[in-house]
Amino acid sequence: MQQEATHETISAETRLPSAVRVIDFNDLTTAIGKGIEDFNAKPSHPLFVGLIYPLAMFLAIGFTVNENLLPLAFPLVSGFALLGPFVAIGLYELSRRRELGEEVSWSDAFSVSTSPAWPEILKLGAILLSLFLLWMGAAAILYLLTIGAAPITSLGDFVDRVFMTQEGWTMIVLGNGLGFMFAVVALSISVVSFPMLLDRHVSAGKAVAASVAAVRANPVTMALWGLIVVGSMMIGALMALVGLVVVMPVLGHATWHLYRRVVV
Repeated sequence: MQQEATHETISAETRLPSAVRVIDFNDLTTAIGKGIEDFNAKPSHPLFVGLIYPLAMFLAIGFTVNENLLPLAFPLVSGFALLGPFVAIGLYELSRRRELGEEVSWSDAFSVSTSPAWPEILKLGAILLSLFLLWMGAAAILYLLTIGAAPITSLGDFVDRVFMTQEGWTMIVLGNGLGFMFAVVALSISVVSFPMLLDRHVSAGKAVAASVAAVRANPVTMALWGLIVVGSMMIGALMALVGLVVVMPVLGHATWHLYRRVVV
């Protein structure tokens, strides 16, 4: 892709076969616009892939409710955002193929499993899974330290403990702060690393280093991107999670185009 003259190019670490550029809000809107174009071009394909994400959360929420694990319901839903970059790997592949002018079918979203980069993708996916599990463990410990281990008798009882007590609000404040730290780590290591693994012959370590370099070069813009992602997913989740069937594919495609604008 032709590099725009208005962008400043910043070299990444010397071991990287790439460099990162300084981008701004216009680049984010352009990436989102291109993501919407990809979604509209082949809506049935990204919808098929996008169904995986909300379906998984429906099942997870049902499990926590049935097993009286309501304290983990919100951490579980919010924590899925940590796995989003890996879940969306098939969407990156659809955008990559469409960019090359190839015919795209739904099966192409799953062809990444035959890619030479698949072992490195799995390594990075394992790191995100570890972050997710650490987040779930931290959230459970925080709940026990603030609200306690007394059994929950009903949904109303749970809501009262969380929103009507000082301990509940302490948990909410500390939990959001803790979740923010996990989100920053996940964003830093994955914002461009998965698309880069599909696009170039690099290791997971070098892809992560490039992602971190991109965030360091664009702290404000990347923070805004993170807010856009979280806000969009919250809106999708509020629509009984059905909105994620559209939100996830659009964000996935947009992430590919964001990578194209950031990494030289």
